[in-house]
Amino acid sequence: MGSPRLPGTPRLLRALNDRAALELLLSRGPLTRAQLGELTGLSKVTASQLVERLEERGLVTRVGEQAGGRGPNAQLYAVTPGSAYVIGAVVEADRVVASCADITGSVIGSAELSTKDNDEPVKVVHSAVVQAAESAAADLSLVRRVVLGTPGVVDPNTGDMTFAWNLPRWHRGLLAALREDLSIPVVFGNDVNLAAVAEAHEGAAKGVDDFVLIWAGGGMGLAVMLGGRLHEGSTGAAGEIGYLPVPGAPIPRDTHRRSKGTLKLEGAFQQVAGAEAIRAVAREHGFRGKAADAVKAAIAAGTQGGPLLDEIARRLALGVASTCVVLDPPLVVLAGEVGQAGGTALAERVQHEVAAISLVSPRVVATEVSGDPVLTGALRTALNAVRDEIFGSTV
Repeated sequence: MGSPRLPGTPRLLRALNDRAALELLLSRGPLTRAQLGELTGLSKVTASQLVERLEERGLVTRVGEQAGGRGPNAQLYAVTPGSAYVIGAVVEADRVVASCADITGSVIGSAELSTKDNDEPVKVVHSAVVQAAESAAADLSLVRRVVLGTPGVVDPNTGDMTFAWNLPRWHRGLLAALREDLSIPVVFGNDVNLAAVAEAHEGAAKGVDDFVLIWAGGGMGLAVMLGGRLHEGSTGAAGEIGYLPVPGAPIPRDTHRRSKGTLKLEGAFQQVAGAEAIRAVAREHGFRGKAADAVKAAIAAGTQGGPLLDEIARRLALGVASTCVVLDPPLVVLAGEVGQAGGTALAERVQHEVAAISLVSPRVVATEVSGDPVLTGALRTALNAVRDEIFGSTV
């Protein structure tokens, strides 16, 4: 006796086929019905029904004809760009930058607002979202998700921000206020975590399921990707590596209590390897200016800049090694202003130093994401979620 027929199975199969076809059209399109059938393994009849179903829903559209072959030219189909939009934004201490992308991932609009005159979060984000959508000529009602990248701790249970060290007016309860104001699903994302999403999608970690990203800049941050998923921790504080106790700096106490007040508190690793520390040590080696500029100058100086790069690598390796002896990842990506400025010269030195002071020897590379990695990660996170919503509910 055969197994009982599962209710709704044909509907589920249609949904799976639709999703597969839409993903193919995004990655390989435009395609004909016959090509879709070949690539999905579906019969001509089933593939034709699938295309008609997606066309009726406005998810695919005819974009031309494929010449050649006997008989009439075959129609070419592609995902309809304007069927949905997403907006990604980066919130910094003095500005908000937003970009609008259509469902295919094409960035078609952007906006930048200064927060020096008005730092009221709801008003600033509202203006940035509206201006980015207008710049893209996108109907706001078709914007399906807004992802905001912030330098703060995001509670994975509530999605709300619990602490942002340089955004004093960003606080608990803000997420609900933004969602109510915009009438659009709004999501907060930690900026370093979003940078890791970008790295996995189009950077040095493409195709790598397990890696860590060290953000070396004004603040020190860490993102952990395990099995292709971000590890955020129980409170969202996984990766606040600036507070890592390391030799070379005093270890502050009562960080949890004091960090929620107005006092700016720096952890030991931040004091040792943050941008201000790098700037100070660069000055000692004869290189002036911002940390990233000093690193670039040291690289340009050849052997003369070697001692500075060695010292920066030694400092960064304290945090990298501490992380890697716990997680043992195959890959470490150096990002942030200092990591990007240091490029291969700094990454190779960090790799050598980590292997020298610990049991693990991961490959250490510089970021390969062009443009703003946090903004790229915010858009990618929004696109993934919206495609799941739209592509997973086609029948």
